[in-house]
Amino acid sequence: MAQILTQILFQEPSPIFIKVMIVMNLIISAILGISEATGKQNLEYSKFWNVNNQKQAKAKIPSKVGMIFAYSPSLIACLSFFWIFPTGGIRFFLLNSAMTIHFFKRVLEVLFVHKYSGSMALKSAVTISTSYFIASSSLIYIQHLTKGSTEPIIDLKYLGSIVFLVGIIGNFYHHFLLSKMRKKGESGYKIPKGGLFSLVICPHYLFEIVTFLGFSLISQTLFSFSSTIGTVFYLMGRSYATRKWYLSKFEDFPRSVKALIPFIF
Repeated sequence: MAQILTQILFQEPSPIFIKVMIVMNLIISAILGISEATGKQNLEYSKFWNVNNQKQAKAKIPSKVGMIFAYSPSLIACLSFFWIFPTGGIRFFLLNSAMTIHFFKRVLEVLFVHKYSGSMALKSAVTISTSYFIASSSLIYIQHLTKGSTEPIIDLKYLGSIVFLVGIIGNFYHHFLLSKMRKKGESGYKIPKGGLFSLVICPHYLFEIVTFLGFSLISQTLFSFSSTIGTVFYLMGRSYATRKWYLSKFEDFPRSVKALIPFIF
């Protein structure tokens, strides 16, 4: 295993803050994933956050405004890095471009695809925005620090670009299917259908993980892979909570439909 890692990861200088970020990223993601799965600390912007939580947020904002606020700082940060590090090299350019596309897509989805009917807690909007901003900025900055370091023996950046495209297209497609579930004038929730919804209730999360795997393969840093693992932890918990919510609301919800990974979880 150690030999494989040396072939696919940068032999980079390892400042203490990178080690701290890696450990904190994994611990926090695991805690958030467990909290989401148990319903104890669901972020207050989804339909199922209060299944087991009777607290009501004091400060709320429209959901669309909150999600724009959640994604915009990271998009601005990614765009600014093209100017801050103009000579980062092809790998840096591919990573920063992929992340810019990722957050630009999210903003466009909030504006034109997703349908919002309620509000979200201001605290959640701030938490999500801060988390994405720190994670995306750290990922790109640490990539910058690899400049001049020994390149991995196995170059995965172009494979990573393809994996990223598969992930972002799959994620958008299933978001689009979710947006078309309700006809004009309809309210209430339905069991999603089409695409991979016949296998898992959260295929958009599955492709989100594929997207982050694409980032990792482009970057090939230990921090980028730890970020993907952290994303897996969190989305496993969140998808488990989503499936639990559907089971509680729909008696005809098919038990064969898993949470995140077809036939497994």
